[in-house]
Amino acid sequence: MHAIAFRRRAADRATKVLFALCAFAVVLPLFLILFDLLWKGARELKWTLVTDLPHPVGEPGGGIANGILGTLTIAGLAMAGGIPLGVMSGIYLAEYGRGKFASAVRFSVDMLAGVPSIILGIFGYVLWVLPMKRFSAWAAASALAMIFIPTVVRTTEEMLKTVPVSVREGALALGIERWKTTLFITVRTASAGILTGILLAMARIIGETAPLLFTALGNQFWQTGLDQPIAAIPLQVFNYAISPYDDWHDKAWAGALVLIGMVLVISTAARYIARVKK
Repeated sequence: MHAIAFRRRAADRATKVLFALCAFAVVLPLFLILFDLLWKGARELKWTLVTDLPHPVGEPGGGIANGILGTLTIAGLAMAGGIPLGVMSGIYLAEYGRGKFASAVRFSVDMLAGVPSIILGIFGYVLWVLPMKRFSAWAAASALAMIFIPTVVRTTEEMLKTVPVSVREGALALGIERWKTTLFITVRTASAGILTGILLAMARIIGETAPLLFTALGNQFWQTGLDQPIAAIPLQVFNYAISPYDDWHDKAWAGALVLIGMVLVISTAARYIARVKK
């Protein structure tokens, strides 16, 4: 009996160690990336990096201020159209979607979520750039919206499904109309999860580069209109990284550090909201 108990305890401890090692292996790449970015980009992480425009090769200083503004502008445009469309589509699938049409919508959303981002960039190029004969913030936002919307749709649907049926039945029993029950009770109950999904989708799109290569193009100056080429941090990091200049390489590391810092802030906010609302 003692031998059997010993083997069980040994197997239990070995399994726990294996699980812990697997969990460590999952988070290790993130810490390695953060350490590498801090090591190589910290020396260029200055206040002027986020306040100045890019300087020509050979001139000291320079920053990515126009890229930060451009990234926020493009993401804001994508979210302005993507949030209503994504949330309302998710509400339809969770509350009203039945039959073949709803199944087709779910399948289409899942397929769109799996399309490579570069393909969506090409689609944005064909949809906006070719007819307008120019790169623009609108084209970039439309490409990012196609990445943003599927995540919001599925998150909204899944969060609404977690709301107990008794909540809906109680509201209907009180004589509240179904659409009011959906908007003011069901959606409000699941609002924390929906908001978390929106923030996580935002964190994803602000780091996308491939769609912007075909739609935004980039700009070395302050953008003067949404129908003009626009700068973005991912584009600037890409251009700096492939250049032959050491100074630009340093700025690429610093820009990447700023970008991942933005992603971490948004992701942390999403986690905080999810915990507070529980």
